[in-house]
Amino acid sequence: MDRRSLLTAVAVGTIAGAGAGVAAARLAGASVGPDVAARQGAASAVAGAVRLNMVTSWPKGMPGLGASAERVAASALALSGGTLDIKVYSAGELVGPFEVFDAVATGSADLYHSADYYWQGKNPAYPFFTAVPFGMNAMEQMGWLDHGGGQALWEELGAGFGIVPMAAANTCHQAGGWFKREINSLSDFRGLKMRIPGIGGEMVRRLGGAAVALPGGEIYPALQSGVIDAAEFVGPWNDLGLGFYREAPFYYAPGLQEPGAILAVGVNKGRFDRLSREHQAILRAACRESYMTSIGEFTYQNSVALEQLRTNHNITLRAFPAEVTAEAAKVAKVMWAEAGAADPLAGRIYENWLKAYRTMRPWIEGAEAAYMSTRAKALDLTP
Repeated sequence: MDRRSLLTAVAVGTIAGAGAGVAAARLAGASVGPDVAARQGAASAVAGAVRLNMVTSWPKGMPGLGASAERVAASALALSGGTLDIKVYSAGELVGPFEVFDAVATGSADLYHSADYYWQGKNPAYPFFTAVPFGMNAMEQMGWLDHGGGQALWEELGAGFGIVPMAAANTCHQAGGWFKREINSLSDFRGLKMRIPGIGGEMVRRLGGAAVALPGGEIYPALQSGVIDAAEFVGPWNDLGLGFYREAPFYYAPGLQEPGAILAVGVNKGRFDRLSREHQAILRAACRESYMTSIGEFTYQNSVALEQLRTNHNITLRAFPAEVTAEAAKVAKVMWAEAGAADPLAGRIYENWLKAYRTMRPWIEGAEAAYMSTRAKALDLTP
């Protein structure tokens, strides 16, 4: 199979599964390592290249999030031999961080890199394609999208807005957030002003707090000025770099709101349809490779950053009180169903998501989670 045939096969689904994008990239002779700069140096745009503009919701230089967008662009350039050139714009360079969806839907930009739960105002089902409280982890989400019918429904939802969606990264489990005061009971959420987007924000509202939607670059000033009392963003890797610990020293995990958060590339459908089959396949492969890389990247870098928070800033992870967790779980189930009741398509998305969730949960909890619990109790690796 030659390179063109291989990549076309990816587009039409002949090559499937979690490693498809990486396999396609390797067979095509492209670098698939995590070093974005190396891949950018390995290929450059050629004369007559197809040029696309990608707008993102992330500040310039944001680890993990912004790096994923750059990785997609670098991989697409390398895979195409320089014939598919994607220019990445950070939040605010062309449009604001929460304006990227509309920019792509209207054709002002070709594609975005963001989190689709930001668009729950477009359709309440969108959070299922990023994260919902007490929902799926990163591997379960891959199972649903690739094997449980989730991707087809996501594309059907996006088609209503003229957008082709692709999973391009996953932050894996996110922390519960940074708080200026300790959370000792459910009553501590009353009146709490917290930066938290998506359906997780609605959960906080129903626990008695006030949810504030802020892009990443505006969170620290809001904490510093007292506009908000708490904030969640991603996890130790991103949170350390943004300095939240200086303003809100109480750090909570596990996060109840985002057990695994998909970051999406959304492509203007008209622009996507005008791409060659090879370039369509290359874009899908680049997004898949970035997704796969991100799982290990966030897992490792969060671990390194957590140790720095402990050692250098005396920050330890705290668990939410049992009554907070119990009430949040009740609220989450109600919100899932409400999102599914928004319209017929949302209903089909919710029912399909719930079926996949129930299918995978016994194995995840009976094997994966049980193993982690057993390992923690049985094996002491303390120096």
